[in-house]
Amino acid sequence: MIVSRRWLEALLGQALDAGEAAAQLTMHAAAVDAVVPLHQDLGDIVIARVLEVRKHPNADRLTLCRVDVGGPDGPVEVVCGAPNVQAGKVYPYAPVGGTLPGGVRLERKAIRGVESNGMLCSAKELGLGQDHSGILELATDAAPGTRFVDVVPVADHQIVIDVPASRPDLLCHKGVARELAASLGGVVKLPEIPSGQAVRRSGDATDRPPVRLTGGEGTVDGVRVSLEDAEGCPRYIAAVIRGVRVGPSPAWLVGRLGAVGQRPINNVVDATNYILLELNQPLHAFDLAKLRGPAVVIRRAKPNEKIVTLDGVARALTPEMTAICDAERPTIVAGVMGSAESEVTTATTDLVLECAYFQPTRIRRTRRALQLSSESSYRFERGIDLLGMPDAARRAIELIRAVAGGELREPPLDSWPQPVQEATIFLRPERVARLLGVGIERAEIERLLTSVGFFVAPKDGRLAVQVPGWRPDVTREVDLIEEVARLKGYDAFPDELRPYRPGTVPDAVLEEAKARVREQLARAGLYEARTIPLGPADGPEAVAIQNPLSADEAHLRRRLLPGLARRVEHNWANRNRDVRLFEVGTVFRMGKGEGEKGKGAPEEWHSVAGVITGSQRPPHWSDSAKVPDMDIWDLKRHFELAVEAAAPGCTVQAATGTGAGWVAVQRGGEVVGQAGSLEADSPVWAAPLFGFEVRLETALRDVAPYRPLPTQPPVERDVALLLPAGVTAAAVAAVLARAMGPLLERLEVFDEYRGAGVPAGQRSVAWHCTFRDPTRTLREREVDELLARGLKALEDELGVRRREG
Repeated sequence: MIVSRRWLEALLGQALDAGEAAAQLTMHAAAVDAVVPLHQDLGDIVIARVLEVRKHPNADRLTLCRVDVGGPDGPVEVVCGAPNVQAGKVYPYAPVGGTLPGGVRLERKAIRGVESNGMLCSAKELGLGQDHSGILELATDAAPGTRFVDVVPVADHQIVIDVPASRPDLLCHKGVARELAASLGGVVKLPEIPSGQAVRRSGDATDRPPVRLTGGEGTVDGVRVSLEDAEGCPRYIAAVIRGVRVGPSPAWLVGRLGAVGQRPINNVVDATNYILLELNQPLHAFDLAKLRGPAVVIRRAKPNEKIVTLDGVARALTPEMTAICDAERPTIVAGVMGSAESEVTTATTDLVLECAYFQPTRIRRTRRALQLSSESSYRFERGIDLLGMPDAARRAIELIRAVAGGELREPPLDSWPQPVQEATIFLRPERVARLLGVGIERAEIERLLTSVGFFVAPKDGRLAVQVPGWRPDVTREVDLIEEVARLKGYDAFPDELRPYRPGTVPDAVLEEAKARVREQLARAGLYEARTIPLGPADGPEAVAIQNPLSADEAHLRRRLLPGLARRVEHNWANRNRDVRLFEVGTVFRMGKGEGEKGKGAPEEWHSVAGVITGSQRPPHWSDSAKVPDMDIWDLKRHFELAVEAAAPGCTVQAATGTGAGWVAVQRGGEVVGQAGSLEADSPVWAAPLFGFEVRLETALRDVAPYRPLPTQPPVERDVALLLPAGVTAAAVAAVLARAMGPLLERLEVFDEYRGAGVPAGQRSVAWHCTFRDPTRTLREREVDELLARGLKALEDELGVRRREG
């Protein structure tokens, strides 16, 4: 997210230092990736007034301008080629010796025989636009010689924020300003719109009329609005503005959008983009003349329904997508992108303004299915302020009328079938102290939360906290505690280890085994190494990499020993003769399967490997002779230590066949480790190199299988059964599961009763049954048939009957 420092200053009503603002945001809200200065290279440009314009004596297309630049030597003469320069007008002027954006340094030189002292500048030459046809005319009373950046507010900073997915409120300037106000002090207030018109109905004295709430269908200024898909679009606000004049946006609006990298389009579209960046509310404007009906219908798309989006691509919709339609066809892929058929053009005079809330997961699935992303979908996916939509709509209407004119004859229509209120979470101050490790005064908690928009009120020894609509991520008490911590500042908490309650979750068996091996081998004098898991092919079972960085690293390692041997060679190259290394890491091999070339999916497991070479121990001055080098028996001792820690229960046996060495054998006879001498590129003074490797054996817990979340709705039934004496709930569950088959997803007991209404010697057990088909929606009739089949099986096999009444 890119925000403008000047825009933030307008919201806060105070000057900001870009560096300090970035530091506060990083510490309390979200990391700032960069602070980019804008137009800071205009310091040499000054305000100049043209006193006289006359033709150049040697060129028809050039003029000679006598210019008052505010200098002590009086006016200067400047040669100019722009056709729009006029006497009495004010323009930006670059003096001799000054530097233009791009590093161009101006010199005094003759142009067609006449000396020119500096230059009058166009917008393109100043980096303020692409217009190079004429000099940039300024409307200012500033005295000649005044610095351009002091008169024209173009110097700015872009603050680039890495907004996490859980903080959609930081995707707009108001949200960022709110965070800065909490840490730097101040009050956030929307700046006045230049030449703005209050939102007023014809004949109504109310400046900001309330929106007109309706359940799901209504009419606004002759346009029918029908909300048919309340699940995909819980709330939809529509307003009709007539008599607009579509054209270029005013300079202040172009400047605001340009400061954050937005290209101006026209005054109406720019106004909607401005609200998006100011309030995080995506908007869309329709050309009313292009809407058939005229109607706006929010519904699920029909199978294979077509729409040509603004990027010119024809796309097919599905019923899992929400579409904004007129009386006949889709005009918008809801929350993602509109179509060219209803876009606003210079011929537009009447428009419909859309302000909506779309279900985030629906938008995410639509965006992925269509492979189409936009600024709107990015925000709808994360969640916008459902409760702040009326204010955003009023602000948008005010801005459109300010920059494009027009009349609002009726208040906006608010289709909201199921209104909701702000969520309330109860916060316990003692819980805050327990989780954060330090006590925080109740008044301080209230101040911190209130500073970012939460409403806090004491109630029954707790704090009742109302969560504002722009914070959909705050749903639990612990979320509020996290807010308190970040607003207070993580650097304000002590960094020493405080008393804590040990956890009851045991450590992973694999990690315990790794720790045991590391301790054993480190105690024996070996140093742990970490090598990269890539290397050349090590046998036919090596797993190839699809995009290797080099031919020497084109395969995943099948063993740890080759990598450790290369580390020994590196030590030898640095004249280090005594080397003892071990590594605990993952190794891979290509599995056997039915697929191409008889290969299946790659397999991986953890192994422990070690290498030893050089002296048996460090030399000492008291030694009467040279310390002997390690031999095969030293290898055996280290191998036994590794097997004891990595593969308990295995036995170390002498290897059979050629060469001396040992193997680690499991009780079933499988070899899981081996030790012996190694070949390496060794210098003449190096000692023999030995190595071992053993598979890390752990009694791993059963791995939970992965099951995707269900996409079809469940059908639930509650049934009470009369169980005769001696019939267990487990027996009943087994019969039901067998009789009703795989469509019975879950079976739970939730009640047991003995007493009046239940025959003597029997008990009533209530069950909750959940049915689901993973591929389609079950019908009620199907579920009734399954339940009847299960009840019949119970009665036939166990004598269990359904309890009636």
